[in-house]
Amino acid sequence: MPKDVDSAACHKRLPSWFRQEIPQDTGFIKNRLKEFENSGLNTVCLSARCPNLSGCFKENSVTFMIMGSSCSRDCGFCAVGKGRLNPLELSEAYNLALTINRLNLSYVVITSVTRDDLPFGGASQYARAVYLIRKINPGKKIELLIPDFRNQPEAISLVAKSCPDIIAHNLETVESLYQEVRPLADYRQSLEVLRKVKNLGFAGWVKSGIMLGFGESREEVVKAIKDLKESGCDILTLGQYLAPSGRHIPVKEFINPEQFESYRREALNLGFKAVYSGPLVRSSYKAEEVYRKVDNSV
Repeated sequence: MPKDVDSAACHKRLPSWFRQEIPQDTGFIKNRLKEFENSGLNTVCLSARCPNLSGCFKENSVTFMIMGSSCSRDCGFCAVGKGRLNPLELSEAYNLALTINRLNLSYVVITSVTRDDLPFGGASQYARAVYLIRKINPGKKIELLIPDFRNQPEAISLVAKSCPDIIAHNLETVESLYQEVRPLADYRQSLEVLRKVKNLGFAGWVKSGIMLGFGESREEVVKAIKDLKESGCDILTLGQYLAPSGRHIPVKEFINPEQFESYRREALNLGFKAVYSGPLVRSSYKAEEVYRKVDNSV
C-alpha cells in the first residue's frame, strides 16, 4: 500500500504553474452541482476531485460518470469510491440524456467506474446512453472514456457499434509502474483495448491519456507514447498526477511545463492528430476543443 503523506504539506509544495484564478461566481458552481444531484447523476469532476472543476463548469463542460459511484478496482491514484456495488439504474441513461438537454451541452463526455461484477463490464449501459442522448439531443457530439472491460471483444464491440464520436481509454502510466499504480489492470491489455477499437473499423477518433509524476523516466514515457501510437491512438493527453489525499500514492515529481511541451512535440512527430500536454491537463480537458481541432484537420 502507498505510504500516507501529509496532503496539506503536499499542497504547499505545488509549483507556481499550478496557480489558477479563484472562481468569482461560486453560486453558479453550486447550482450546477445541485442540478446533477437532483438528476441522480454522478460526475467524475466531483468524484475524482478534479482541479479544473470550476473552470470547466463555467465553460459549460462536464464529464458524467455512469454505473454508480463505487468502483470494483482499487487504483492507488484514484479518488472514486470503492464501496458497495449496486445494481445498475436503468433510468440513468434517460436522466443523463434529459440533463444534457436541460444544460444545453453541445459536447458530452461520459466515463464510468469499473464494474467487473457486471456482464461485459456494463458496456450495454454505455450503448444505451449513446442511443438515448442521440434520440433526445440530435447533433450532440459524444465522447466515451471507457474502462478496459477486461478486454472482452463483445463489450468493446458493443461500445464501438453505438457510434460515439470519440472512444477513449486511458493508459494512465508507464509499464513498469502498473503494479503500483493500477494493480488490477494490465498495461498490454489496455493497449489491446485501443487496438480492438481501431480494428473494428470504428469511424470516430481513438484517444488515451497518461499521468506523469509517479517517478517514471523520460525513456519510459516516450515508449508509452510510441506504444499508444502503434495501438491506433489518434489523440493523446498528458497531465500531472496530483494525489487526491494522503491515502493515495504520493507525487514523486512535478513535471515542468517545458518537459510537457517536449513530450507534446515528441508525440506530434510520431503522427498523433492532437496532443494536449501540460500540468493541469486531464483526460477530458478541453475535450470539445480537442475534438473540433482534430475533426477540422481532416
